[in-house]
Amino acid sequence: MAQPANDTLTNKKAALKGLYDALYEKNMFPFWATSEGVDHDEIKQLMATSKAIPFVWSYSDIEPLLQRAAELVTMDDSERRSLILVNPGLAPKRASVSTMYTAYRLNDPDEIMPPHKHSPSAIRFGLTGKGNFTGVEGEDVVFGPGDMVLTPNDAWHNHGTVGGEQAVNLSVLDLPLVETLHAVHFDHKYTEMVDGKEVEKKVQTARYPSDYSQRIYGEGGLMPRFVDHKRGGGLSSPMYVYRWEKMEAVLDAHKDWDGDPHEGIVVDYVDPVTGGPVFRTINFYVQMLRPGEKTLPQRETASLLLAPFRGNGHSIIDGKRYDWNQFDTIAIPGGSWVEHVNGSSSEPVIFFGATDAPTQKALLLYKRWGRNQAGDLLRLA
Repeated sequence: MAQPANDTLTNKKAALKGLYDALYEKNMFPFWATSEGVDHDEIKQLMATSKAIPFVWSYSDIEPLLQRAAELVTMDDSERRSLILVNPGLAPKRASVSTMYTAYRLNDPDEIMPPHKHSPSAIRFGLTGKGNFTGVEGEDVVFGPGDMVLTPNDAWHNHGTVGGEQAVNLSVLDLPLVETLHAVHFDHKYTEMVDGKEVEKKVQTARYPSDYSQRIYGEGGLMPRFVDHKRGGGLSSPMYVYRWEKMEAVLDAHKDWDGDPHEGIVVDYVDPVTGGPVFRTINFYVQMLRPGEKTLPQRETASLLLAPFRGNGHSIIDGKRYDWNQFDTIAIPGGSWVEHVNGSSSEPVIFFGATDAPTQKALLLYKRWGRNQAGDLLRLA
């Protein structure tokens, strides 16, 4: 005698529940979608992981907290004092977007931290003060507003200030990406050979002139053959400091060009040896919006972090307006539609930007779309 249809359905539901309970108990995940409601639409569940959201951190909130930290946390307490920006969609993970984080650092006058190195790649970008200091693999770099300094994967470096005044810089690291790959390591025991013996030191001995990066790599299209271009292990651009006056000159020379309707004027930082990104994982650029300029909507798979270095305005990200001012940080998760607006009729907006596009391009995952004035969808990359 055949079972009633209702009994068959009830038995199936009970059996499925038992199957699911057994799978979860054994730390497995079922990848299928049943026709019985939405409780087990596993495709939706598989996609429902934590995701970065568009967000703006205001420097007007950050700067007072940096000052309070400087009062309460001395270099005797800790070898570092930075504020990491945590995306609300990813908390408590230390990430501003899925693959990168931005941190702000304030150093009191003449504070120098001991050397360290790590597998995540990082940069420092000067915001205030002329005496930001980073020693990288024996090159002592003093930098100011707009200068970008590399601290590459596995390169010894130390941070601080010189010149008797406070200074603030922001850093961008690919630590969340490296952490996902389970490849993070730090080393704080810096040593040098002295009279044939290994000696632990708190300050790196300078092995290069302080203007080495500019002297060797500062002229585009010309590269000396008589130096080692793989210092620091050859894991990044060997040019460790990119000066603002060079970037500003390029921006000024192209301020009247049409540019890209979806981005304005964008200039990438590159490895002078290869012409590629400064790091294999992430890269950096400067983006200029001329007075009154508004970009057309675009969307890319890469995640972005933008810091307005000059000017203020707003962005429309996935249909929502986000206002921003000088030295803020804007998180633009991969896949978000975005357009930027310079609200000033007389002054440009200049962003300092970071992108994980190099990683996506290496894995053949990068794509970019835009819309024209008529709203038509365009494939840009």
